[in-house]
Amino acid sequence: MSLVCAISNEVPEHPCVSPVSNQVFERRLIEKYIAENGTDPMNGQPLSEEQLVDIKVSHPIRPKAPSATSIPAILKSLQDEWDAVMLHSFTLRQQLQTTRQELSHALYQHDAACRVIARLTKEVTAAREALATLKPQAGLVAPQAAPTSQPAAGAGGEPMEVSEQVGMTPEIIQKLQDKATILTTERKKRGKTVPEELVRAEDLSKYHQVASHAGLHSASVPGILALDLCPSDTNKVLTGGADKNVVVFDKNEEQIVATLKGHTKKVTSVIYHPSQSVVFSASPDSTIRVWSVTGGNCVQVVRAHEAGVTGLSLHATGDYLLSSSEDQYWAFSDIQTGRVLTKVTDESAGCALTCAQFHPDGLIFGTGTADSQIKIWDLKERTNVANFPGHSGPVTSIAFSENGYYLATGAQDSSLKLWDLRKLKNFKTITLDNNYEVKSLVFDQSGTYLAVGGSDIRVYICKQWSEVLNFTDHTGLVTGVAFGENAQFLTSAGMDRSLKFYSL
Repeated sequence: MSLVCAISNEVPEHPCVSPVSNQVFERRLIEKYIAENGTDPMNGQPLSEEQLVDIKVSHPIRPKAPSATSIPAILKSLQDEWDAVMLHSFTLRQQLQTTRQELSHALYQHDAACRVIARLTKEVTAAREALATLKPQAGLVAPQAAPTSQPAAGAGGEPMEVSEQVGMTPEIIQKLQDKATILTTERKKRGKTVPEELVRAEDLSKYHQVASHAGLHSASVPGILALDLCPSDTNKVLTGGADKNVVVFDKNEEQIVATLKGHTKKVTSVIYHPSQSVVFSASPDSTIRVWSVTGGNCVQVVRAHEAGVTGLSLHATGDYLLSSSEDQYWAFSDIQTGRVLTKVTDESAGCALTCAQFHPDGLIFGTGTADSQIKIWDLKERTNVANFPGHSGPVTSIAFSENGYYLATGAQDSSLKLWDLRKLKNFKTITLDNNYEVKSLVFDQSGTYLAVGGSDIRVYICKQWSEVLNFTDHTGLVTGVAFGENAQFLTSAGMDRSLKFYSL
């Protein structure tokens, strides 16, 4: 029930009651009346402001004027409220748009700051490497860590990352020379005799697939990109995959010995150490990793390059590693300490290196380039001593024969070229099918056979250079081929994720 002022007959905003007449008044009106007359308007008896009693009520709801209760008036009221809501909504949308623009500007500034920091970090790294390169040339050879029996590891078992160069000391050069002398003497003793245990060409031509393993690498990122066998026990197989993993596989047991994880990109090169339970891998993530097979962990990370590593080759001493990279440099590193001993580029060429391989004597090596050149380097002098032009596409693989006289090269021009290192000339070109991709070249340990992996697998007998074998079992590109001891078996890996073995 609403209170009504006795004077105005309207609902009062500040109601109060007169104790004289017991009537309800609007305080503002009754105070004015008392000031003028000093009496109660209802019965004329004396009344003062102090006698008025306030009434505590909730906020009064004034009834609408009769003119506002008509349908047109209600519609106008609703329209006014709708307009007010729309105006408020428009204001909020404007504020949201302004906030979004401010956020976008802030994110852009953050992204620009991150780019500047990354560029500065890269420049600092390049400056450090340039300084490290200048030190050996100026005769300021940095102190080399004492060799240890095991590659150094950091705290918590994490691999130690080393990238500084320490230079080719006279002791290292003498060690390389002594090993080359021994290897040359051993090769002369063997002469041209072929090992009695070596499989003959007529038996090799009867080889067929005897095993296939597809579960070594992840199926989600299919493809085996690199293959190697342990030289001292060719039953131990090493593969690198597009799934960033390195896998050691036992051919006899037909089971995986170790799965080595650590690379952040696909693994494109792998090498099995001939006398230690150690393997090496390289990746476009610009690192070379040294792994312990028995421990199943990474014991060394060599950061010799600023771009993807494209080739790996182990020196005959088993102590040094050659690597090539898209950064146009080749590097020679000590695997015990992880230090880069020297790093060289052909500034006149200015082209990415695609592969690298040591000559059997270890004093010279070859690199392939993206502009179809094959370069021969003297390791001791760190100079380019010969160039073999002739291919018309990026060089994909190179291989030296066991006797050290021949070099086989393959490129993206569907051809296989053979070079005589004594006469420094190309003496044989094998033209393959149109669009044939050469991905892997390897001589067997005796230098009698040459295997080619790519669009298919082909084996040639050296000197005659005639094809004795051809396999098309892979459903994808063949990325690696290798001979077992005395060519007792042939193994291959490909983009179809399978590792296959062939023999009688």
